[in-house]
Amino acid sequence: MQTERRVISVVVLNEHGVLSRISGLFAGRGYNIESLTVAPIPSGEYSHISIVTIGSAKVLEQIVKQLHKLIPVLKVIDHEREKTIEKELALAKFPISESLSDIDALCRAYNGKIANVGEDFIVAMVADEPDRVGNFLKAIKKYNPKEIVRSGVVAMER
Repeated sequence: MQTERRVISVVVLNEHGVLSRISGLFAGRGYNIESLTVAPIPSGEYSHISIVTIGSAKVLEQIVKQLHKLIPVLKVIDHEREKTIEKELALAKFPISESLSDIDALCRAYNGKIANVGEDFIVAMVADEPDRVGNFLKAIKKYNPKEIVRSGVVAMER
């Protein structure tokens, strides 16, 4: 059975326990969450949840159907990859002894920049498509990153 990756956006009322119900749905049925991002929608009482999951077409269809049944879910968007903009953020901390100009050039190649320079560390930030963020993280290995933090995917239809 062929599996595919899918990004699903869910709009919910911003109230306690909602994330627990959604993650419980995935856990209870044995579905995997690759990444999960949650933030309030700026205009008010709702939150936007972006979920990246992997499964067969039948499993993905079941996930969407089950999400529609959850209360207080208001909207579920099963994103088609061609019609969706996906972005992900990564922060990486380097020792100050590494080449600032090389790291800066690498960041710019991946839609990023130097976010902070302290006495001991350089912090770089990139925000790009998930595959490109993965490539950035592979490319920075030779600069001895001391810490890396990667966000989940956020997605929006074009």
